[in-house]
Amino acid sequence: MDLRFTFNEDVLNYDRMRPTYVKELYEDIIQFSNLDSKKNALEIGIGTGQATLPFLSTGCKLTAVELGEDMAEFTKEKFAKFHNFDVIHSDFENVNLKNDNYDLIYSATAFHWIPQEVGYSKVLNFLKSGGVMALFWNHPSRTENELDFAMQEVYNKYRSIYNSTVHKFSEEKCLEIAETIRKYGFVDVEYKLYHQTRFFDAPQYMSLLNTYSDHRARQEETRILIESELSNAINNFGGKIDIKDTIDLYLARKP
Repeated sequence: MDLRFTFNEDVLNYDRMRPTYVKELYEDIIQFSNLDSKKNALEIGIGTGQATLPFLSTGCKLTAVELGEDMAEFTKEKFAKFHNFDVIHSDFENVNLKNDNYDLIYSATAFHWIPQEVGYSKVLNFLKSGGVMALFWNHPSRTENELDFAMQEVYNKYRSIYNSTVHKFSEEKCLEIAETIRKYGFVDVEYKLYHQTRFFDAPQYMSLLNTYSDHRARQEETRILIESELSNAINNFGGKIDIKDTIDLYLARKP
């Protein structure tokens, strides 16, 4: 099963529940790339546009590439008032775009789906000399309180081949990614970290859970059992759950 296509199954819920990103991140990317109405930008894996509006608002000509057909159509409608926006329904691996054409290419919690040797090489080709690549990811972290332990018992009970292991965020991984970016020929490589907290009741958390590929890949009866037991855990510990996010951003230039 290609888990990438699970994101396309419930577009409205994905748009409603998936996190956006902190304004400081957008400001840092726009400043680093000097993005304005004279520039061209490319977004890889737009989803439903959680990271798109701040870049569109600069007036740049923004093209997005999106694998999910329904998501591509959704974003066309969502940003229809912007004449500087277009979306291409394709995977990034096979999309044909003009080389040396973009001032900024960015991807929000999507670039890990693309093989490194394909993704970084194509970005480098598509960028103008001096153009900027910006990659960023959102990492929800475990809080290690009583509710977290109760929820982990549920996850462990129903662990499957689709389970994505929750890793504690580590800056060592940031250094590894930065070094990989340098290896593919980029310069002026740097990374930055940002933080935010999101709050959910049990129904909201179940809606969020249904935007994740590993959960959607399960059999329906198993999903129902997991959601029921997780809801009970949340309600038994006050009815609310907070998720603390770490966002890592990588900035780099084409020589």
